[in-house]
Amino acid sequence: MQNHTSLPARAGNWLIPLAVALVTLVAFLPALQNGFVNWDDDKNLLENPYYRGLGWHQLRWMFTTFHMSLYRPLTWMTLGLDYLLWGMNPFGYHLTSLILHAVNALLFYYTTLRLLSLAFSHIPSEIALKVAAGFGAVMFAIHPLRVEAVAWASARSELLSGLFFLGAILCYLRYSTASETNPTRLWWLMACLIIYGLSLLSKAVGITLPVLLLVFDVYPLRRLRGAPAKWFVSQRVWWEKLPFVLLAVGVGSVALLAKEQMGAMRSFGQYDVVPRLAQSLFGIPFYLWKTVLPLKLSPLYELPAQFNPWNWSYLLSGALVLVVSMSLFLLRRRWPAGLALWISYIVILAPVAGIAQSGPQITADRYSYLSCLGWAILAGAGLLHCWQLWVGRYIRRSTVLLAGGLTVLITVGLGALTWEQVRVWHDSESLWGQALYVGPSKIAHNNLANVLVGRGQLDRAIDHYREALRVDPDYVPAYNNLGLALAARGELETAIEYYRQALRIYPAYAEAHTNLATALLNRGELETAIDHYRNALQLNPADANAHNNLGLALASQGEFQGAVRHFRRALELSPTGSQTHLIYFNLGTALSKDGRLEEAIDHFRQALRIWPEFAEAHESLGRALARQGKGEEATKHYSKARILRSGVKGSGSER
Repeated sequence: MQNHTSLPARAGNWLIPLAVALVTLVAFLPALQNGFVNWDDDKNLLENPYYRGLGWHQLRWMFTTFHMSLYRPLTWMTLGLDYLLWGMNPFGYHLTSLILHAVNALLFYYTTLRLLSLAFSHIPSEIALKVAAGFGAVMFAIHPLRVEAVAWASARSELLSGLFFLGAILCYLRYSTASETNPTRLWWLMACLIIYGLSLLSKAVGITLPVLLLVFDVYPLRRLRGAPAKWFVSQRVWWEKLPFVLLAVGVGSVALLAKEQMGAMRSFGQYDVVPRLAQSLFGIPFYLWKTVLPLKLSPLYELPAQFNPWNWSYLLSGALVLVVSMSLFLLRRRWPAGLALWISYIVILAPVAGIAQSGPQITADRYSYLSCLGWAILAGAGLLHCWQLWVGRYIRRSTVLLAGGLTVLITVGLGALTWEQVRVWHDSESLWGQALYVGPSKIAHNNLANVLVGRGQLDRAIDHYREALRVDPDYVPAYNNLGLALAARGELETAIEYYRQALRIYPAYAEAHTNLATALLNRGELETAIDHYRNALQLNPADANAHNNLGLALASQGEFQGAVRHFRRALELSPTGSQTHLIYFNLGTALSKDGRLEEAIDHFRQALRIWPEFAEAHESLGRALARQGKGEEATKHYSKARILRSGVKGSGSER
């Protein structure tokens, strides 16, 4: 390579990274039209008031919560910032995710640039290197496997942890290639450690970075040379990894604790060693196949209810992993990059492959976000090698043109597939429709049915709940939700049977206790209903709905003080929920009946501040004011209640 920098190379310094960022943004533009989906977005964002802001109370919650069985305080901070900027408008959340992904594409471009320069002993030109790195970055950025991490608001942690993960790698490469006399060399190592810590605080998915850095030390950095037995001569290489390992152990322990405390981690009694190993071996060729042929992607590749690790697909996957591993090991001297890529891929994938299984998935597209980085680098290396062969006159110009045309075709094809896959995440109905197109799934049927219930399409919803139970006859949420749909259709007795069936399968299912209690309350079985509400709260003390309903049941028995306690607790748990105005109204009613008029009036006013057209609250407030002798104000509220009930608009409502 020439010492001076040519004009094309200087232009490439900014044109190629700019092109990478622009192509990434264009491919994912439909995400800005997407909404939130009922796949964790409801629990993480729509029903969760605790992340909304960056005040002391929100920050304390972010750094102490294991919400949804994950410890990711920095991710919560970005979501809290989104709320301050955008409120609950999904456009802003998706915009932030898209920007993060574009930044990751740029970081990956510079990572690929440095790794290719280390791996190739001869580079035909600086512009060739940059074009190859740009192609690798685009292959990473616009591949359809990236869509889940970018288009799903709840997958923000994949993007943020990936950003710091790539930043840490860049710092390590700067440290490792700097001269021993360079005064800033150790600062790069310190920066790498700090940024790695930020990655773990975003999500612990990159916990295996210390092992990956050791792979880099072997190839392409060549800091560990010769046979493995000689590697331990270079003690500095090993000692410098110790802080990374300690950090990984610390944050990894917290991540495991989060899984265990929230009940997300499957015990070995529930899921034995052999199925875990089979699942892990299945995932290794799965992501490779989806990288080569990214068709029929799904938001949920569901773990079968009856998992048979001796199925031919799992055995074949294990055999493929063994054959590829052995082949690359035998070729390690001729092609060391191949073995380094393979080991890196397996190392990064290991924490989410299934050994520490949590969740209903056997694989997930988002798990490819970091693990498949190496294959994108390989794509860039392939392009650079073709360029190298052309310069050396080993291949003809026509072959180069064919390779260039194929490169453009692959880029356009992947971009088009990504554009369509982003639209799959537009809403919950399209999301679960895609999941059912790919394959049968009890969760997809159940979640699609929940969407249909929200639209009032009860008959279609009930059909999907029944399909979910056909896929898995022991799927408790479908029994519970089918009961709710039947109750909404007026089939109370049948609904009660489904609630009871859910509790026969899983007696600790708090939501089924709550719904059964409500059904029994409607049937007049007050004492039994109260018992089930208490059972629900014993299992889940943070259930605002159960507190509210138990308060109503106690109030109907005349136990107003007990009712007031549960209404107050419901408000503490759901200060900004969709039913908050009703809880204020219920609390006001209980206080009024208990003779505490001033407090009752305050809570009726709170209900009306949330929903000014709440007729019952106007009437109850008027009644309380009349008891205090405030007849004129009481009359205004009585009149407002009558107008609202009659459907007549106020004189100032039409313009």
